[in-house]
Amino acid sequence: MESLNAIAFFVQAAETRSYSAAGRILGVSSSAVGKSICRLEQRLGVRLFHRSTRSITLTAEGALFLERCRRILCEVEAAELELSETRQAPRGRLRISLPLVGMLVMPALTAFMHRYPDIELDVDFSDRLVDVIEEGFDVVMRTGELTDSRLVSRPLGTYRLQLVASPGYLARRGTPKVPADLAHHACLQHKFPSTGKFEPWPFKRAEDEPGWALPASMVCNTSAALMDVALAGLGIACLPDFLVRQAIGRGELVPVMDACVEHQGTFRLLWPSSKHLAPKLRVFIDFMGAELFKGDPATDTRSAA
Repeated sequence: MESLNAIAFFVQAAETRSYSAAGRILGVSSSAVGKSICRLEQRLGVRLFHRSTRSITLTAEGALFLERCRRILCEVEAAELELSETRQAPRGRLRISLPLVGMLVMPALTAFMHRYPDIELDVDFSDRLVDVIEEGFDVVMRTGELTDSRLVSRPLGTYRLQLVASPGYLARRGTPKVPADLAHHACLQHKFPSTGKFEPWPFKRAEDEPGWALPASMVCNTSAALMDVALAGLGIACLPDFLVRQAIGRGELVPVMDACVEHQGTFRLLWPSSKHLAPKLRVFIDFMGAELFKGDPATDTRSAA
């Protein structure tokens, strides 16, 4: 049990980068955390942290040990919950990272909170590419394919990118018919937060055909802001269909060059690979898989998952 406590102290100190902060969370003194980690280092024969007067950072050995320790604590938590009367009522803190698409995820997220009031959500909204294990997330939602062998994924649904503009903008500037026409238009471009690169507009083209250089009247790292600017009649934007569907239905935005665009993306949940899932994580994965695209035939892939 002493070894397990030391592991818990180590994981908390690694996540907070502070003995004092770890102690406050765990309800012990900072010196107790420090002494426990020192004993752990002596037993292992390695240094887990680089220490200074202001902060602590993981050594290479500490970073490797941290990944294993998180899995150990997850297994212990799952075992305890499986043997307790709370198995049917999952509880505890769940740290999740979600993309900046609140209009898509918030209805399902608030419904989850109503269904499972004993689960405390710690939510990070960000479009950046997070390191799920290193940053201590239980589960994240992102687009694209799984590339990290340490993670498991579950597809939630698909979406497509569309070019849209307001009727007022098109009345003033004309409607482009082919991608080359965009050279004379105001293009509102999305920039990936993690790389700073522009998101390419998904035009159909032959393999040897070069891409089109688009003007950039505005560059932004959030789709919601680009939509606001498009609604204001200030340009053409390339946005996810779930974001613009209602505005198109109300006539506030108009699809542009649909026949020239070819795209399909997938939303996925990603979580660290583990033999057993903690009940709180299991119910979150199952709930989001069932509810996120519920009733939306354009994006619902549950029957194919």
